[in-house]
Amino acid sequence: MSHTILLIQPTKKAESRTYSDYESLNEMLEGVCKIYEEHLKRCNPNTPSITYDISQLYEFIDQLSDLSCLVFQKSTASYIPHNKNWIKEKIYAMLRKQAGK
Repeated sequence: MSHTILLIQPTKKAESRTYSDYESLNEMLEGVCKIYEEHLKRCNPNTPSITYDISQLYEFIDQLSDLSCLVFQKSTASYIPHNKNWIKEKIYAMLRKQAGK
């Protein structure tokens, strides 16, 4: 388990910046999916069941002004920064693993 900090800026406005911290990388990846799901619910309030595919999730991530994370590396006792593309790759691997269960 690696403590992970998600840094997100939805719009170009600096005041839209926020962060969330998670106990593990997987929790953070699921958190990004949950942020997208909440966005879909706000955009489609009358739809009881919402589905999406990974390309739609990627499009949402790409539309964010900024999305990055800091993952704690125990061996160096420091946080390693990662960008949008790295997060998308990890989400893909996580969802693929979940689908294989």
